[in-house]
This record gives sequence, structure tokens and C-alpha cells, in this order.
Amino acid sequence: MKHLHRSDLRAWSIFDESRDIDFNTVAWIRDAGNVLIDPLPMSDHDLAQLAELGGASEIVITNSDHIRAATELAQRFAAKLSGPAAERDSFGLACDAWLSDGDEVVPGLGVLEMHGSKTPGELCLLLEGATVITGDLVRGQTGGALNLLPDAKLTDKRAATESVRRLAAIGGIEAVLVGDGWPMFSHGGAALKALAAT
Repeated sequence: MKHLHRSDLRAWSIFDESRDIDFNTVAWIRDAGNVLIDPLPMSDHDLAQLAELGGASEIVITNSDHIRAATELAQRFAAKLSGPAAERDSFGLACDAWLSDGDEVVPGLGVLEMHGSKTPGELCLLLEGATVITGDLVRGQTGGALNLLPDAKLTDKRAATESVRRLAAIGGIEAVLVGDGWPMFSHGGAALKALAAT
């Protein structure tokens, strides 16, 4: 697994050739149980590393297009699955918890709902007030900047823009770890503000 900007964060990725972009998974390594966000299939190397680090106790899926390898990894590590409450009736996967705006996955990992994306109530996570972890709506198609999901995939561009403005208004954001594309390990708050302004 790749080391990120914090010693307790790891990631793994798969390059999607049709979109020329990486799909990403974030793992928060913590004594009280590791949290995986939108887990992709893992190589044997990464599986061994994750097992050495304690496996996983929680798996968060930000939207129904990011179910990926969540079922297999939940079974392997006996992890609890959480998904977006707004998709509960159509998610296609049984979850142990359904998350809404203002919830906490575990202490220090808060939930914000994003609106106007391709699925209702897409989850965005805020880690200890300084690191944002996104699903599909906010992405990094080009290194050093953030962009929105293409207009053709948005269900409501005005609502999507308002969701980004809400994120940009949060003070103290340093990093933005996107589900799709290049992460931003510094100046994440400024990049969100620039995206909101466009």
C-alpha cells in the first residue's frame, strides 16, 4: 500500500484506461480498528500488508458505484459495512449502518452528504477536521487541481455546486483525497475554494 501525507493513512489504486484516471482506496490505520473507504480489489502484497496492520473493522462505501471489493474484504476481515442512507432502498448490498449528514463513522471521521452527483446522498468524509475524502463528485482529473464530475453525469449541477461550496467553507482543510484522480496533500482548502468559484 502507498503511504500518504499522514503516517496513519494508506492507499491503493487501479488505473482506469477508459477515463485515464486512477481509482483510489483510502485506509485509515488506527488502534481501535482500521477503516477502509471505497475499497478496490487488492493485490496479494497489499492484502498481506493490511493483514499485518490489523485488517479492517469498518468499510465505508461513498456511493453505489463504489461498492468495488467491499463485500469480499468485509467477509475476509469481519468488517462492518456502511453506505449512504439516501441509497438504502436501491443500494444492492446489505449494510450494517446507513450514514447521513452529520453522522460519525468512528470518532474523528465525520460524514457530509453531497447532492447533485450521479447517485443520491453521496458521502464525503472529513477526517479530524483537516483531510477530506471524496467519492465521485469531487475528483482530480489533472494533478494540482480539483474538478467536478462531468456535467453529463450530474443529476443537479446547482446542488452539486452548493455541495462543493459547503466543503470549501470548512476551515482548516489541508488535504483532499479523491476517489478518482490525483489527491491533493496540501493546499486542499484553497483547491476546493477555487473549484467552488468556477
